[in-house]
Amino acid sequence: MRIAIPTQNGQVCPHFGHCEKFAILEVDPSSRSVLRTEFQTPPPHEPGVLPRWLHGLGVNVVLAGGMGARAVKLFAENNIETVLGVPALSLTELAEAYLNGKLSSGASACDHHGCGDEHHH
Repeated sequence: MRIAIPTQNGQVCPHFGHCEKFAILEVDPSSRSVLRTEFQTPPPHEPGVLPRWLHGLGVNVVLAGGMGARAVKLFAENNIETVLGVPALSLTELAEAYLNGKLSSGASACDHHGCGDEHHH
């Protein structure tokens, strides 16, 4: 599977839509290890561009500091899970924490409108 992490200078970038590069980590869920990391420069930021672009790269999960509810919904529509509010660990540590079930999609993924909205297409 592939995990994408927005980065700035090789660290997790807190502003999802304004990152210089995305780290794409190819991981092996069975051994919980990172096989390969590549850095990709995203296309110019517009709503809906990044979910489609990452989906095209085969990404299954995005680990990020935060993003708006609309972005989370667009990722869900592209079959990409978003985990928000991630700690400032190294990219490999983040991926391993995710694979070991230590990162939870915190409340930052939900806005105050409640989480039931994604079921009404």
